[in-house]
Amino acid sequence: MKDFKMTRTQVMYLGIICLVASLGGFLFGFDTAVISGTVSFVRDFYVLSDLELGWFTGSALIGCVVGALVAGKLGDSFGRKPVLIVAGALFFISAVGSAFPPSFTLLIVARIIGGFGVGIASVAAPLYISEFAPAKYRGRLVALYQLSIVTGIILAYLSNWLILKGSESGEWGSAWMQTAFVTGPWRGMFLVETLPAGLFFLMMLMVPETPRWLILNHRESRGLKVLELIQPVQKALATLKEITASSLDEKASIRELLQPGIRKALIIGIALSVFGQLTGVNIVVYYGPSILENAGLNIGGALQYQVGLGVINFVFTVISMFIIDRFGRRPLLVGGMGMVGVMLIVTAILFLFRVPATWIVIALGLYIGAIAISISAVIWVITPEIFPNRLRGRAMSIATFSNWGTNALVAIAFPWLISNLGMSSVFFTFAAICLIGVFVFFKMVPETKGKTLEEIENLWLSKSKV
Repeated sequence: MKDFKMTRTQVMYLGIICLVASLGGFLFGFDTAVISGTVSFVRDFYVLSDLELGWFTGSALIGCVVGALVAGKLGDSFGRKPVLIVAGALFFISAVGSAFPPSFTLLIVARIIGGFGVGIASVAAPLYISEFAPAKYRGRLVALYQLSIVTGIILAYLSNWLILKGSESGEWGSAWMQTAFVTGPWRGMFLVETLPAGLFFLMMLMVPETPRWLILNHRESRGLKVLELIQPVQKALATLKEITASSLDEKASIRELLQPGIRKALIIGIALSVFGQLTGVNIVVYYGPSILENAGLNIGGALQYQVGLGVINFVFTVISMFIIDRFGRRPLLVGGMGMVGVMLIVTAILFLFRVPATWIVIALGLYIGAIAISISAVIWVITPEIFPNRLRGRAMSIATFSNWGTNALVAIAFPWLISNLGMSSVFFTFAAICLIGVFVFFKMVPETKGKTLEEIENLWLSKSKV
């Protein structure tokens, strides 16, 4: 397709739309990371066993699994925008419920509700952005979603640390604030999420539905109007024809994902999700302070260093945004994952020989940087790219379901694994899995840089015919 130049207004409007949708990633990151600062407080408050602690930490992931499983179907049926609005409401409800639960059981319920919102957002938000973004800029615009996740994570770490420091200062005004921010700082850590959740809910009400969803659901005139807001008229018309041509067979069946060619796309999506979680990245997000305490730091120091790890994650995610459309997806994925495996081995050795905590923090920082510039950035870009238009929502659900299912199993089992196997053995295991992932990605994952979504779809269809 001929490259038509966008006006400055169109570029700004596209950027605002993608930024609003990426707030779903911010809440995803905040909700999953805020748990790290609450673990020791909730464990002591409710006197939890190792398995109960794992259930508390991993309970939100049960909601993530269910949310991811249904989000694609809901998004295909009702649109990407309504699904993201619902996710915003769920984040808000979960934040309030987690801050003031009448019992441990209801705390778990609140966390599951928040997880349901995370699962929905993790499917619908990258879908929303990828269906707006031009091929030339799609990598960095969808990577904006990952940057928002990382920003949510680092602000969760920072707010956890500030609330902990504030709880040591004494009075906090009213009785409920005293309860939330002094006597039970873990409550305040959860409560802070109401602010970005409310903002996301309101802002999603103001942005349009994606043009691809509108066109595929026989609302061509509305879809064209949205396209004309972000593209020159000639390109908008050409894009309309291209999307329409890709959906001549109107009834999409999930069985199509098992056809030759497209089946490979599904396997790649699942492999990215499973290996992405088995790098152990979210273990550091959820249990970072506990890991650092195990290395010899106190809780205050652990939370402070966790903020530092979040900053490293943020910096390398920004770097990935600037290079993913220049160097492509494959070099970042394969090369970066190799470095992740190496740093996991180094970290395991450091824990094995009980070296000073500073060296472990440095190793974890390099490990986080390698993940941020590789699979954490690439997964949310490639996964929505590789599936056909009509099947994208449901295919994303399957891939993201695999992501959260693996995440939940690892997070719930982690405290038990550490108690029975030790920290070094767990990191050695993650390293071995990671290096297997390097081989799988090298053999299977294609380069999608610079291709339109319809061109990528035709790539699989041509392989299917062969």
